[in-house]
Amino acid sequence: MARSGSTDVLVVGAGPVGLMLAAELRRAGVSCRIVDRLPARLPYAKAVGIQPRTLELFDRMGLVRDVLDAAVPMRGQLTYENGVALGRIDLVLPPEVPYGFAALPQYETERVLEEHLERYGTGIERSTELLAFAQDPAGVTSRVRAASGAEEEVRSRFLVGCDGAHSLVRKELGLTFEGGAFPEEYMLADVEVGWGLEPGYGVRSMHRAEDGTVDDLLVCIPLPGTGRYRMSMLVPPELSAARESGPPAGDGVAHGLEGGTAPALSDIQKVLDRLSPEPVTASALRWSSVFRISHRLVDRYGEGRVFVAGDAAHIHPPTGAQGMNTGVQDACNLAWKLALALGGAAHPRLLASYGAERRPVGEEVVGRTVRHAAEGIQADRSAPETLMLRQAQLLVGYRESPLVKPLARDDGSPLRPGDRAPDCGGLTGDIAAYPVRLFDLLRGREHVLLVYGDHPAGDSAADLAAAARDLSGGRMVTYRILPADGASPDRTGTPHHRDSRGEFARQYGPGEGAAFAVRPDGHLTTCLQPPTVGALKEALGKVFAP
Repeated sequence: MARSGSTDVLVVGAGPVGLMLAAELRRAGVSCRIVDRLPARLPYAKAVGIQPRTLELFDRMGLVRDVLDAAVPMRGQLTYENGVALGRIDLVLPPEVPYGFAALPQYETERVLEEHLERYGTGIERSTELLAFAQDPAGVTSRVRAASGAEEEVRSRFLVGCDGAHSLVRKELGLTFEGGAFPEEYMLADVEVGWGLEPGYGVRSMHRAEDGTVDDLLVCIPLPGTGRYRMSMLVPPELSAARESGPPAGDGVAHGLEGGTAPALSDIQKVLDRLSPEPVTASALRWSSVFRISHRLVDRYGEGRVFVAGDAAHIHPPTGAQGMNTGVQDACNLAWKLALALGGAAHPRLLASYGAERRPVGEEVVGRTVRHAAEGIQADRSAPETLMLRQAQLLVGYRESPLVKPLARDDGSPLRPGDRAPDCGGLTGDIAAYPVRLFDLLRGREHVLLVYGDHPAGDSAADLAAAARDLSGGRMVTYRILPADGASPDRTGTPHHRDSRGEFARQYGPGEGAAFAVRPDGHLTTCLQPPTVGALKEALGKVFAP
């Protein structure tokens, strides 16, 4: 067996989650290898929804334009029951949210991420399979096998399993994966239809039997292309993969695409004839398959120097397009923490916060999607505005994280440490003749300190900027945000922008003056009012090495 050189991180699995992790690691200057047992991207439109929160992360990375150019808008859902229109759900978000909902086939998301990763000089090692690994206090030794059959020993400081529902990394690490499976099987198909329904809207059409149960179902999600949809529907007995292959083997996890007979265009047409809102003929079948759905969650997201992310950690119904997006955000959360740890700049307990922050998110998503799959999203009793924000994953936060200190009292501010840092527009500088958005300032940055105004009990912006730079080992940059009618600052060397439309003040509620530290994944490390060097040191001391 050949021995290889070492790398900082070995990423197993080159789906959207593994690619996101590798790209963020390389952006932070971390060396990594990414391996995948498949010889090429699968041409299947499995995960198709891109949530607004994921688009915000792509913006931070500098690749959102490539995603937007390839995607189509997802505007809402039309619902039908027994041939009767029940109404529609419009996916509308507050005007300050910079991105809406989008639809994009998974293979296109992977293409964009892979091309982005290649700009850092890192490519996917295809047809390369992880066989086993062992970790010790200094790193992880992995055994991989290439397409030629040759085996190689890879030494890395960390290993991350982004290897899906049947994850070898999860099994070898001894993580439990408790949950269950839905008894139903579904057909997936990528087809074109020429109906006159409003573009950009998904379709959910069902038949409800006399006893109240749903015994027939059609769900259609728009894809790029004229009249193109990813459709899912219940499987007829003659196409059942379970009947052909029996119960799931190996790990017993029945989730994802299954072998057996692929549905033909005629099978799809039969369902459309029963459930389509209007007479329509399907054509241009690109691919089809049978798939099963399980709901499971690991007991912990890692052990020692080995972690799991994405479907390796959580699987659940595809309702609301939450799965891939949750996994991508797993990767973003873990990447910046690994980068700090590898650079010797992380607090000793920083990596433990990955599971502490992300497992509650996974638990909530699994529970919510299981409920929505059983009852429909319409059965959610949340206020419509809250429901939309939750579906967009804009309410994901870490107020209970070990990295944040809760505010001692409710001062009426809209934000708390651990919350998502919202965008705002209308920021003007002294040189550029056009206003910019806050996300323009954050793009390509790692840790950012935003200092607003002047609080009489706080320290100066210059002192805060110097402290942020020192406490982070030079990793944190500072921007001053000035009130719309405030005086221009003395030339202190700290870049500044004026809140000309008052949007920052409305979104962040900074009062007389405040400071907000923003993490690389777009969440708030701390909210300081008044902003003092002592309070900043306490907050950053939970993230950076003492």
